[in-house]
Amino acid sequence: MTILRSSTTPISALDLRLQQTNQLYAYSRLPQWLMLGVALLIVPLLWQHTSPTRLLSWVALIGLLAVLRQRLVNRYQNCPPHDRLRARWRFFFHLGNLASGLCLAWVYVGLTPVGDFTLQAPVYSLAGGVALCVGVIYASRFPAFASFIIPAWLPPVAFLLLQRDEFSQSWALMGLILFVCIVLCAVFIHRSVLEALMSNLRNEALLANLGSTQQRSEELNQQLTREISQRRNAEQSLRESHEALEARVQERTAELERATHNLQASEAQLSLAMDASRLGLWDWDLVTDRVFHSQVDTIFGIAQDDGMSMLLDLKPRLHPADAAMVRKTLVRHMKGDTEAYRMEYRVRHQSGQWVWVEDAGRVVERDANGRATRMIGTRRDITARKYQDEQALLASTVFEATSEGIFILDPEQNVLAVNQAYSVITGLASADAVGRNILDLSGDDEIREQFRHLHQLLSNQDRWQGELTARRRTGEQFPIWLQLAVVRDQSGQITHYVGFFADLTTHRQTEEQLQYLTNYDALTQLANRNLFNERLQEATSRARQHEHQVALLHIDLDRFKQINVTLGHTLADSLLQEIAKRLRAAVQPQDLLARLSADEFVLVIEQPENDKALAMTANGVLEAVRQPMQIGGQELVMTASIGISLFPSTARDSLLMITQAHQAMQHAKQLGGNNAQFFTHELRAYSLDRLQLENQLRKALEDDQLVVFYQPKLHLASDRIRSAEALVRWQHPQRGLIMPGEFISIAEESGMIVRLGDSVLRQACAQASQWYQQGPQAVAVSVNLSVQQLRQQGFADDVARILRGCKLPARLLELELTESMLLEHSPTVSSNIEALQELGVTLSVDDFGTGYSSLAYLKRFPISTLKIDRAFVAELDEEHCDDAIIRAIIAMAHSLSLNVVAEGVEHERQLEFLKANGCDEVQGYLISRPIPADEFTALLSSSSDMPNLRKRR
Repeated sequence: MTILRSSTTPISALDLRLQQTNQLYAYSRLPQWLMLGVALLIVPLLWQHTSPTRLLSWVALIGLLAVLRQRLVNRYQNCPPHDRLRARWRFFFHLGNLASGLCLAWVYVGLTPVGDFTLQAPVYSLAGGVALCVGVIYASRFPAFASFIIPAWLPPVAFLLLQRDEFSQSWALMGLILFVCIVLCAVFIHRSVLEALMSNLRNEALLANLGSTQQRSEELNQQLTREISQRRNAEQSLRESHEALEARVQERTAELERATHNLQASEAQLSLAMDASRLGLWDWDLVTDRVFHSQVDTIFGIAQDDGMSMLLDLKPRLHPADAAMVRKTLVRHMKGDTEAYRMEYRVRHQSGQWVWVEDAGRVVERDANGRATRMIGTRRDITARKYQDEQALLASTVFEATSEGIFILDPEQNVLAVNQAYSVITGLASADAVGRNILDLSGDDEIREQFRHLHQLLSNQDRWQGELTARRRTGEQFPIWLQLAVVRDQSGQITHYVGFFADLTTHRQTEEQLQYLTNYDALTQLANRNLFNERLQEATSRARQHEHQVALLHIDLDRFKQINVTLGHTLADSLLQEIAKRLRAAVQPQDLLARLSADEFVLVIEQPENDKALAMTANGVLEAVRQPMQIGGQELVMTASIGISLFPSTARDSLLMITQAHQAMQHAKQLGGNNAQFFTHELRAYSLDRLQLENQLRKALEDDQLVVFYQPKLHLASDRIRSAEALVRWQHPQRGLIMPGEFISIAEESGMIVRLGDSVLRQACAQASQWYQQGPQAVAVSVNLSVQQLRQQGFADDVARILRGCKLPARLLELELTESMLLEHSPTVSSNIEALQELGVTLSVDDFGTGYSSLAYLKRFPISTLKIDRAFVAELDEEHCDDAIIRAIIAMAHSLSLNVVAEGVEHERQLEFLKANGCDEVQGYLISRPIPADEFTALLSSSSDMPNLRKRR
């Protein structure tokens, strides 16, 4: 019996029923356990409202049904397919559904008190919900659905209809409506599943038909091979008969009349044989160029004609590419170099197609001069054989040339053939693999088990593909992508297994490398920005869920760009690798350490103990970074600045944490670096204020809001003012006078320091020129330089133009440099300093003693003055050893013929000490605060007649 859903593909009703039954049993355990779970939820709800004995008995019954259903499914799955069609399996299944449905109905009828809506609502919802779920699961088979849903639904509806309270009537009405809806849904699901099953069965039938067609094609190929073999035998017989015929004609010409009858019989036999083998016989008269050709219609597609010409009718059909070979073969034979000839070439069929022919012949008559006058032979169409040979050659080439490994197995899994790629991938030569069982070649119990499992799968299906593990000859295991195809004979028995596999080792390594490069920095092997952002978001999500803190430490190396430019990228990369190694050693393994950019690192700490612990961690990182290190034969000392932000204390999300940590890090840099700072809301306001100042500073440079104040320098030997230091101030329209400490660092960071320095230099030179030309006396001005100014190409030329424009002698201009400027070895800095010396501008070193204090630059550069930092002068009033340091600096400077200026003098005792120890000049609040140019002019006028300026004070 079959169910016809398609005009070409019959589907067995038994197969359909088996598929439906299998589907029911495959999903039948879930409803029982689902009911048991709902029963356990209902028991606490009804415990105080019904008999515990009845409740426990009801739960035990449902549990018993679940166990019985489990055993029934196990027994069904272990029985053979033909046994699953017996009626008992459906009977037991429907019986279990009926019992399960009645158990569920008992919740409404016998367990839940009537009229208590607050109790009925949760109990009925749970029971009704599980009834709907189980009904949907069983809807693929309508009898199974009905055997459960009817006893589970209709008895409670009938029971509630018989009750007289309004709640029961409403529950019954809702139950009827839901019952109709679930039945309609079940009909639709049943119909859809039935159509899907029938579609699957049709597909399986189509696959079976395809296999039959393949088997039929193989049979036709075998039959064609047998026919070709028979044709070859017939050709051989024909050749032998033809040779015998020629010999008989030559040797027994005299007996021709007596052998006519036998000859005619032989010709008839030959004609039959040639007709059977489709072999054409030709006879060519070379004198007249006339040729007789049998089967000419079959081979050439032209009508038979006894008056056919070889040169006019047949030769033009020869393929141009084969013409030279045919001509050469015929000429050699006609000359007598060969007894006979056989060749293959192409001719054009009447239809226009090129066909391959096999031509064999020989000369049978020659004239007195030995020239051939007659030839006979055979010709046949071998196009089909040529095509098969080409296909076989192509298949062989593909088999050996493909990069995938190929192996062919017999039904017992013995290796019949392997290609070259198989040997390359596995390391096994063909001789080592052919004849052995594939299980023996596996070499590992786990791999053998894989092939045994595949052997079982392929007994029911003709194709499989997937990823497996294989083993090379060396014992190394490697992943492969394997495709297995089954070859069956006409009876459906397996004759061969054909396997194709590709080595996935390189693919896996590439995937792993790409995955690593996606998440890790190639230079330091730390997490990169991508992985950092992902882990930080995960950490904040966990912190938000579990209500704990996350800390983010933004670590930035101080002066790294200077090292990168000065010492080169290679040494800088080695430095970063060493820093990364130290950071890993300084933090906990569970904390995430990542590299964001060239010299920026971040550390994510989940659940920090407190701020004190975070500060200790940050100090540990700073200590690890600033330890001396040997890189490229040089000893380097690095420091870092760290900014710390906390979630959720200051930041609401991960992006805000990154911003706040960066702001705190920038604040740490502004404080001189080598320190750690926590983010605060005041810092945010400070950052906003700095941003506003930066924008306003650009406008200040354009509107000339910068003014220069002058602090006098007292020459101790004469007690007169001979020079002054030019100090910039910002006359802000709203904020008033702003000190340089608030905006100089902003100018350096934003690159405006060059324009600012040029403005100060021009104003100072213009004022010094006015004092020089108009009085009351000439005063030398000293101007602080930024390293960025010295790095400008042609800076000394700009200074020369300013001096010429102001008509100021170069000796009245002094430029103050910091010690770090003199450590730069760039050609631009050196050439600018040399040009300034040639110009006559004097150079001084500001804040001497606080930097590297190397004597080498004092010898290498044209320094004329040393300025003792105010930190040493301030300690003179206390019991420190700074007085000895100052004496040493003064003595060293004088020994090098350098002037000494002490800054920050605020007390008489400081002044007396400096004067007693030979200091040349002093400046500070004891002498005068920085004052505008007009006040400084008045100061010069009032003190010009006084030998001692301090008497004016």
